[in-house]
Amino acid sequence: MTTTRKHPTLERIKQCLSDMHLRFTEFRGNTTIVAEPSDVHSLLRFLRDDPDCNYDLLCDVTAIDYLGYPSKTVGRFAIIWILTSIESSQRIQVKTFLNPSMDTSGIADDPALHINTSTDIWPGAEWREREIFDMFGIRFDKHPDLRRILLWKDFPAHPLRKDYPLQGRGERTNLLTIDRDEA
Repeated sequence: MTTTRKHPTLERIKQCLSDMHLRFTEFRGNTTIVAEPSDVHSLLRFLRDDPDCNYDLLCDVTAIDYLGYPSKTVGRFAIIWILTSIESSQRIQVKTFLNPSMDTSGIADDPALHINTSTDIWPGAEWREREIFDMFGIRFDKHPDLRRILLWKDFPAHPLRKDYPLQGRGERTNLLTIDRDEA
């Protein structure tokens, strides 16, 4: 038996954003809004600014690489924003898909892997978007400081992509090992 609950925000979104092509899914009590990349920024701003929604807390921004995933997805990469309304204790996820237009094994700047930043809505998204850029190669346009956050500037790839080798590409073999006892 499958039970579905009606998330209180969905009717408000359907009412106010009827011009957007949105899909709504629910899995294990988590409601997700799937939006087109061009609509995500407006949707996020609406969810924060609309008094009936009032999603004032950005809990996380993350990404997923669906390369080789058995079911049909709209794109290879998904970006997910997890939002909470402190006042109503409601939680909702916003997801969008990006599909690379070229071979993604290198560090090439693929125009299809660009999306607008959400740092103008939630300043706390800055480091999370930098991590997605560093690990997946997805660029956030108009980001105030988009640079690598975990790896060095000239690192030649994005290690959380599923086409990145499990053992790496030999980047660690050129690192100088320092014996801590001698230092």
